[in-house]
Amino acid sequence: MKNTLNKPMNPQLKPFFDQSMDCLCIANYDGYFVKINPALIKLLGYTEEELKSKLISEFIHPEDRERTASFRERLKNNVPLVDFENRYVCKSGAIVWLHWTSIPLESKRLIYAIAKDITHTKTLEKERILHLSQLSKVNEKLKYQNYSASHDLRSPLNNIMSLSNLLDLSKIDDTETKEILSLIKLSTEGLKNTLNAYIDSYKASDLPDTELEEVDFKKVLDKVQGSISSLIQRAGVTFRIDFGALASVNFKNIYLESVFLNLITNSIKYSRPNVPPIISISTSQENGEKKLIYKDNGLGFDMEKVGSLIFKLNEKFHGNEDSKGVGLYLVHEQVTSLGGSISVDSQVNQGTTFVIRFKD
Repeated sequence: MKNTLNKPMNPQLKPFFDQSMDCLCIANYDGYFVKINPALIKLLGYTEEELKSKLISEFIHPEDRERTASFRERLKNNVPLVDFENRYVCKSGAIVWLHWTSIPLESKRLIYAIAKDITHTKTLEKERILHLSQLSKVNEKLKYQNYSASHDLRSPLNNIMSLSNLLDLSKIDDTETKEILSLIKLSTEGLKNTLNAYIDSYKASDLPDTELEEVDFKKVLDKVQGSISSLIQRAGVTFRIDFGALASVNFKNIYLESVFLNLITNSIKYSRPNVPPIISISTSQENGEKKLIYKDNGLGFDMEKVGSLIFKLNEKFHGNEDSKGVGLYLVHEQVTSLGGSISVDSQVNQGTTFVIRFKD
C-alpha cells in the first residue's frame, strides 16, 4: 500500500529540497517514493507520477535488486545506511550509479535519503582498471622479451668468446692488432657478465621486497670502464674520480652499472666536436644525504626548452642517428624505483651535471 505525505513541507526547507543539486527523496517502509526532488526526477527521466506509481525496486538495475533489498531491511530495523552504491535504470535505458546515505524515521515509517550521481567516477574507475590490466600485460610481455633476449644473446656471445680464446696472440707481430684483439676479448667477457647479471636481476625483480645491497662505486665504475674500454680510448675520455666522501651505498649493483654505462656512453656520444670528453664523478655525504655527482663537458641541453623532457621515454635532443631516447629514461627509472631521486642541470655547449640522491 502506498503512503503519501499529507502535511506540506516546511517553507524554510522547501528551497533546499527543490534546488539541491544532489538527489533527495523520502520513501516509505512499503518501498514507494513519497517525495522526490527535481534533481532525481531529471536524472532518472521519469515524471514524478511515474516514480511514485511503482515500487522503487522496479527502477533499480536487476543485478542490484537483491543486494539493495537486504540493505533496505536493515533500514526498516532502524539501521542507517551509509556509503551504499547501486545502479538505477533511467527511462532512456541509460544506467546511472548512485551513492546513497539514508536515515530511517521509525515513528513515521519513512526513510530520508540523499544520493550523489557517481556515474562519471565509476566510468573513470572502469577505464583505469582496464588500462592497468593492459599495462600489466604489456609489462609481462616486455619482461619476457628482456629475459628472452638476454638469455638468447649468450649463445652467440659464448661462440665469440670461444673463437677469441682460440687466437694465439704470440703468432701476431703487430702490436696494435694485438691490443685490439685483447680489447675485443675483454669487452666480450664484460658483455657476458652484464647479460648474466641482467638475467639474475629479472629473476630477482619477481621477488617481493628484494633487499638492497652495499655497492662499491669504484668497483662498479672499473667494471663499466673495462667493458667499454675501446670506446673510451677512441674518444680520448679523461676521468676525474673522487669517491672519498662516500665509497659505497645501499643500492642495486646491476642498476648502478647501468647508470654509469648510460651516462658515460651519453657523454661520449654527445661530446662537443673536437673537444675530448672530460667526465667528473664524485660522491658527497652531508646531513645524512648521500649523493653521486656526475659532470661532463659535452653539448649540454637548453633547460628552458627540454628540461622537463630529459627523463622521458623516446625523447631525443641532438639528432644523432643512433640515439634511441632510452638511456636517461632507464637511469631515472632505476634510481627512482629504489626510492632515490635524480636531478639535472645543463647549459648548451657547457656540459651537463646529474645529481643522484640515494634513499637513506
